[in-house]
Amino acid sequence: MRKLLLPIIIISATLLIIARLFYLQIVDDSWIKKSDNNAYKIKYEYPERGYIYDRNNKLMVANQPSYDIMVTPNEVADDVDVNELCNLLHIDRAYYDLRMKKANVYSPRLPSIFLPQLSKKEFAAFQEKIRRFKGFDIVKRSLRDYQLTAGANVFGYIQQVNDAIIQKNPYYKSGDLIGRQGVEEVYEEVLRGTKGVKYIQKDRFNREIGSFKEGIYDTIAVQGKDITLTLDMELQKYGESLMFEKRGGIVALEPSTGEILALVTAPNYDPALLVGRDRSKNYLALERDTIGIPLFDRGLLAEYPPGSPFKILTGLVGLQEEVIDENSTFVCRHGFSYGRGAFMKCHDSGTNNLNSGIYHSCNTYFANTFKLTIDKYGKPDLGVNAWASHLQSFGLGDFLGYDLPPGRKGLIPTAKFYKRFYPNGGWRSSTIISNSIGQGEIKMTPIQLANMMATVANKGWYYTPHIIKKIEGGTIDKKFTTKHVTTIAQQYYNPVIQGLFDVYNFGTASRLKVEGIEICGKTGTAENFAKIGGVRTQLDDHSIFVAFAPKENPKIAIAVFIENGYWGARWAGPIASLMIEKYLKGEALTQKAREEYILHNGLKATYDKYTSGMPFSINH
Repeated sequence: MRKLLLPIIIISATLLIIARLFYLQIVDDSWIKKSDNNAYKIKYEYPERGYIYDRNNKLMVANQPSYDIMVTPNEVADDVDVNELCNLLHIDRAYYDLRMKKANVYSPRLPSIFLPQLSKKEFAAFQEKIRRFKGFDIVKRSLRDYQLTAGANVFGYIQQVNDAIIQKNPYYKSGDLIGRQGVEEVYEEVLRGTKGVKYIQKDRFNREIGSFKEGIYDTIAVQGKDITLTLDMELQKYGESLMFEKRGGIVALEPSTGEILALVTAPNYDPALLVGRDRSKNYLALERDTIGIPLFDRGLLAEYPPGSPFKILTGLVGLQEEVIDENSTFVCRHGFSYGRGAFMKCHDSGTNNLNSGIYHSCNTYFANTFKLTIDKYGKPDLGVNAWASHLQSFGLGDFLGYDLPPGRKGLIPTAKFYKRFYPNGGWRSSTIISNSIGQGEIKMTPIQLANMMATVANKGWYYTPHIIKKIEGGTIDKKFTTKHVTTIAQQYYNPVIQGLFDVYNFGTASRLKVEGIEICGKTGTAENFAKIGGVRTQLDDHSIFVAFAPKENPKIAIAVFIENGYWGARWAGPIASLMIEKYLKGEALTQKAREEYILHNGLKATYDKYTSGMPFSINH
């Protein structure tokens, strides 16, 4: 047995080595596909990105061809005519040296970007003489081709990957493009498709001699999937045109689905600015605009005091907490007194019930309602937490969870919030009474305001707002078809909706009626403060309007926020009425004079005060 042990060990070891070699060379081909293998060269074929359509199947984003010059440093001949190459490509020697240095740092044996996005003329000129420049190659890619000048904040843009992205995700190589911001980023893996790969055999002189192993490892490029957005392209374009010389946001939703019909931020920019070789220069110019901030999506990111539209929620919470009913009345004497020398002004006077309190937008009515709600619990911390819990059921004070990258929570203060400022107590309902009318500490984004109105339109439920409607060959996230129900019982919405309808009949929006459409809405004016030169300065008020229509079976809910727009019915209200009619009828058929005025007038003179030093004239 001892005589056989040594031969058995030798034979076993030999068999193991042979088996391992067989596995590595025949079964496991992963070594073959390593990019730095000297026996062959990898060439990638780049697919077209998926197209983007609107809800009516209108093409919004397509593709256009682009040509990049790639360089593999180890393959560049020592005697390459650098001067001829520079003249041919209209670059200087400094650019050549810089790109070659970066290419060597990335990898001497792998192709990396040398000169991106050649024009057709540049491509043709280089293609004619490419044989003179060994080590340089042309890769065809596709850039975005926008069919409209609107919607840049929704679409986002594509850019070359950086080293951090390459290290994090091995799919991407130098020169690859990736979606940034908007749907291009959120749906990057859907839109990008899959790269094709070709393995080219090389001989010992590093010359290409054909496909490696007759192409058995080659793959073809798979085009990205098309997506359909919930956006209405015509409504989006119209909304952006109405924001001429204005700053703010417009968000329109379909209440029954949570689909985003329009997502407007102003000022915005032409998405084509971020396509092509001038993309970086144009992006830098947009980023340096710290006054208009065109890269800041005000519809999703701007946190404003919601003003009078918040009275809708104050009323609903008061009804649910049974501190008021629709017949409860309060007397207003041009304001609400809540302490010695403390007085909340109101433009209204007389006795109001819930209905007239809504359509007159009476501060006194909702201050009383809020105070009763908080005081019901005996201790202010318990009352505030109960109040906040109702509001959180509307998705407030947190991210809504929509499918776009940027977002802000807004703020719904709780007892924990106030204990930071009043660690020894001493605060009560009157201390925070401004919350009753959407001032105080409350902050909401325009999309939260729009979702609030969609929830009211639905009498107590909503779907998470979303921009995706359909993915070619796929399904959308089920969270967008999951219903969220508020803590407010359905029956309490009816008197509030009637009050919102009467805002158009008897109240602050009576001049904004649209023939043939029953609109429920609420005007809002929010005080606006900013630090200028280190001094807290009151600026012109913000103009706010929220609405849904029609009253029965609503098809659109909308929030309009115009910075420094004075009062709700001046700018935001007319814009909301125009958007509603545009969506429901296709045109602003009954509001031509109003439309003409909004399209050609704005607030440039007001915004110039930020830099001119001219005084702000509050509430003009």
